[in-house]
Amino acid sequence: MINYEDLTTLGIALGLGMLVGLQREHARNRIAGVRTFTLISILGTVAGFLTRDLDNPFILPVLGLSLAGMVFVAEALDKKTKMDPGQTTEVAVLLMYAIGAYLVMGDRIIGIVAGGLMAILLYAKAHLHNFIDKLKDSDISAIMTFAGISLIILPILPDETYGPFDVLNPHNIWLMVVFIVGISVVGYFIYKFFGKDSGIISNGILGGLISSTATTVSYARKQKESPNIAMVAAFVITTASAIAVIRILLEVFVIIPADFPKLVMPILFNFVIMAGICIWLFYRIKQDDELNQLPEPKNPAQFKTALVFGILYGVILILVAFAKEQFGRGGLYIVSIISGLTDVDAITLSLSNMIKNETIKTATGWKLILLASVSNLFFKGLLAITIGSGRLTKWLGIAFGLSILTGILTLLLWPENWHF
Repeated sequence: MINYEDLTTLGIALGLGMLVGLQREHARNRIAGVRTFTLISILGTVAGFLTRDLDNPFILPVLGLSLAGMVFVAEALDKKTKMDPGQTTEVAVLLMYAIGAYLVMGDRIIGIVAGGLMAILLYAKAHLHNFIDKLKDSDISAIMTFAGISLIILPILPDETYGPFDVLNPHNIWLMVVFIVGISVVGYFIYKFFGKDSGIISNGILGGLISSTATTVSYARKQKESPNIAMVAAFVITTASAIAVIRILLEVFVIIPADFPKLVMPILFNFVIMAGICIWLFYRIKQDDELNQLPEPKNPAQFKTALVFGILYGVILILVAFAKEQFGRGGLYIVSIISGLTDVDAITLSLSNMIKNETIKTATGWKLILLASVSNLFFKGLLAITIGSGRLTKWLGIAFGLSILTGILTLLLWPENWHF
């Protein structure tokens, strides 16, 4: 009787082998091309069938070692012709064999994904080398620090609650640190390689991804030195602050995707108003006021920064729990205002987790998050006005004033039943 499941597996192996072989042959590799990689993939699959059907655990390793020996001989012969001594194709051959076998002996979906990723990785060689060549020491430091924060520290932290009100979970706290630092690192590298000289719109967007507060300070200082760029500075600062609202929505979506539709509308409404203000500012910018380069952002993946955020997040968790127990909902509003002044990410994540745990209702949660956002906007406006000149104060006062007013009116007047 025909086993259609095995035929499907063989067909997948054939396709993956041809995909990887196509890339290798296009790269003018002489050890293995499209036919060889297809045969190797099928060999791995057939070896898996034999191992399974004959219940013989030696078939796979024996054939694998034989293949490795053949690759070694082929490489030794090619070295005499002064080929590139790289080992990419040799490793790809062995991995292709392993994937073919895994399609039978393991999870087929994982095998397909592994084969597809290998083909993409081989194809992207030149792009990866160009990317690495552009990296500076600070960029390598950002990557390694983020790897340490996420891959070393996070797994070893206990997943249990401690401390006052039983709300401090070291693993969950550090997971939020990894999430926030990760967003900033992504924005940082987009800036480094795509957005550095791409104009003021991109600078505002990237500034919001990396840090809207840092962008506010940077542009206010730059405007103080060059008073004629007041409109540009106001536009970039307002754009970064608008993107910070999208960043808040992203954080909420990641923590509570099920409740997201119930609180997205009022917060998104405030973003739309801020986006409209940004458009108005953009069309008032004069051509000679252009400033095409965002001030160099600092490396966002620093252990000290991550630790400070983790401590701040933990403190806010305690404050929120204390305020709710002692003062009820009114206490939470005070905590949101105070916390939003320093870091809106921490209070957003804290409140989102409270909604997730059903400690507070969604209708209350979105108001607290929006209030923290308005508080943060007020703080950034105060910073910019203090650092910048009178011309920046004028335009930013209008932009932030309208944005803060919109937030307050939304808090007071938004109908409870207006949600998705």
